[in-house]
Amino acid sequence: MATIFPLSRRLPVADDPRWARIVARDKAADGELWYTVSTTGVYCRPSCPSRAANPKNVALHDTLESARATGFRPCKRCNPDGLSLESENAALIARACRMIEDSEEEPSLETLAGALDRSPSYFHRLFKSTTGLTPKDYAAADRAKKVRESLDIGNSVTEAIYDAGFNSSGRFYEKSTGMLGMTPTQYRRGGENEEIKFAVGQTSLGAILVASSKKGVASILLGDDPDELVRDLQDRFPKALLIGADRDYEALIARVVGFVENPLVGLDLPLDVRGTAFQRRVWQALQEIPVGKHVSYAEIARRIGAPKAVRAVAGACAANNLAVAIPCHRVVRNDGALSGYAWGVDRKRALLEREALKTAAI
Repeated sequence: MATIFPLSRRLPVADDPRWARIVARDKAADGELWYTVSTTGVYCRPSCPSRAANPKNVALHDTLESARATGFRPCKRCNPDGLSLESENAALIARACRMIEDSEEEPSLETLAGALDRSPSYFHRLFKSTTGLTPKDYAAADRAKKVRESLDIGNSVTEAIYDAGFNSSGRFYEKSTGMLGMTPTQYRRGGENEEIKFAVGQTSLGAILVASSKKGVASILLGDDPDELVRDLQDRFPKALLIGADRDYEALIARVVGFVENPLVGLDLPLDVRGTAFQRRVWQALQEIPVGKHVSYAEIARRIGAPKAVRAVAGACAANNLAVAIPCHRVVRNDGALSGYAWGVDRKRALLEREALKTAAI
């Protein structure tokens, strides 16, 4: 019977399809194969961040035991015998998140870093790159979540204040409207009787609805059917008191329509931005993209200091309630292709083309 040799013996390493995964530092290959390097005497996992070895000096292994049997030592950079550095860091940050969530008061950066045996500056960078938030922002988001949960189960505002770790009602009320998008009492009633003014207009891209709370513009919706837009608004604010706009408000919607038709005029309006701390960071980055430009989701992730949070960035774009005011249409895939858009890919394409033409004409 003919002997069937493993793939790594039948093909030169450079031609083995597994080598391409090592060159790409494919994290998905970790646990599926290992490799040894004869010139350094180490064995590594595929995602090892070390400089790529010459494939002539590399042997591939389908099991960790096979790599160990060479007598080589485990690489200190990728720790092939245990968790990858990325996994270790993720576990550290998970511990830090639990510490923040379990603390009655917000722990300091130094306290968190010391508990994890890391320097404050290194810990801060690691936390931000892993979660997309600074430890302080994460703590604020956790407090907001606790306030919402406490109010949702029927606790009084006072109980919610102290459940969330605020040691004074004054500090809570300073931040409560920004945290909840309304007063705590209104939130406790499910937003009941919050007044939302709205008006519907028409643009060259179809119908547009603009709605505002007392704080600022809370929704800008695009679509084909005005009645459908009103129903969408009702779904977004189910317990609010929707009020048809007066003449003064119609002047505001005219400004928004004018901006859609000519984005170079700008749109300087007070906004009532409701979202998580991470979503707000993404939306702020979107507002900094100049008219006529577009960037990738990966670039936005890098700009907010969370390069690994590409999917979360895409999710924040999809959750945007303020079309054109927060220009999520200016974010595209890495290859430049248009991806999904809450108000239709055709509108996204039209907005980008219109902006490109207007800026080219300057």
